[in-house]
Amino acid sequence: MMKGIVVQGVIGRMRMELPNLPDALQRVAEQILEDPVLAAQASIVDLAERAGTSTATVTRFCRVLGFKGYAALRVAIATESGREAQARWETDIDREIEPGDPMDRVLGVIASADARAIQETAARLDLAQVARVADAIAGANRVELFGIGSSGTAARELAFRLERIRVPCWHREDAHKALTNAALLGPGDVAIGLSHSGRTREVIEVLAEAADAGALTVAVTSFDKSPLAEAVDVVLTTAVHETTFRLAALSALHGQLVALDLIYVAVAQRTYARTTEAFEVTARAVQAHRLHDEPTSHRRRAAREAVDLSRPVVPRSAAD
Repeated sequence: MMKGIVVQGVIGRMRMELPNLPDALQRVAEQILEDPVLAAQASIVDLAERAGTSTATVTRFCRVLGFKGYAALRVAIATESGREAQARWETDIDREIEPGDPMDRVLGVIASADARAIQETAARLDLAQVARVADAIAGANRVELFGIGSSGTAARELAFRLERIRVPCWHREDAHKALTNAALLGPGDVAIGLSHSGRTREVIEVLAEAADAGALTVAVTSFDKSPLAEAVDVVLTTAVHETTFRLAALSALHGQLVALDLIYVAVAQRTYARTTEAFEVTARAVQAHRLHDEPTSHRRRAAREAVDLSRPVVPRSAAD
């Protein structure tokens, strides 16, 4: 194909070239054709991971189409995807934060990246699979969650929510504990593992152990062709948008929370009577620890009294 091709019609040419491309290049083309707008926003590393190939192969694919590199292909795809997609891409592509940037710009970059990650995660989620997971959790004897680092934060949040509606659920922070408890699962139980890359060894091992025990295994990951995704029954794919100082693994939390929140709400729907009763009981249990609306002076006095009550009583002889 000649150099200097016009950008118009790149998607059509890609479809036309697809049958004649080598397998690795076909996988790259299929990922782009599946969601051109998403491909225009993805980094070359992201696209290579999704296609199960290397960045060098993606670059070779670009040159086969007549582009100097992936950046030029992204521009062409974004342009062809329409004005709306182009505008979103232009807003999102500048995610660099310099040390001297004003706070309003920093906030804008972060808010834009997080909003895009949430929107793209919503678009990626397979709702039939989410429903399958929710059905299983609603009737499970045990639910085990495991994640490391920021993925562990998301796992803890889902465990807290499910516990609140009387789902027998545990989040294990230690790999050995997670492995031993995964081995105790059985048919009808659920194990959920979180890993942005899908390559965290401990998470893969825990989910594999749970699968051997007969539990339904679920992966929440950004890469649906990762080793973790290949080891489980259900894959829920999330999206990530990096910014300066927040690499992919540090930015994955928002997408993960969207997926897990959807699971939680779906479980609550399926256990409506039990959930409603649990909310009432737990709300009453903590009611005494909530301050009522009072004048500021009263609130300050109540706060001081609460602090005083929490201090240990020291005998006068010991204080002298």
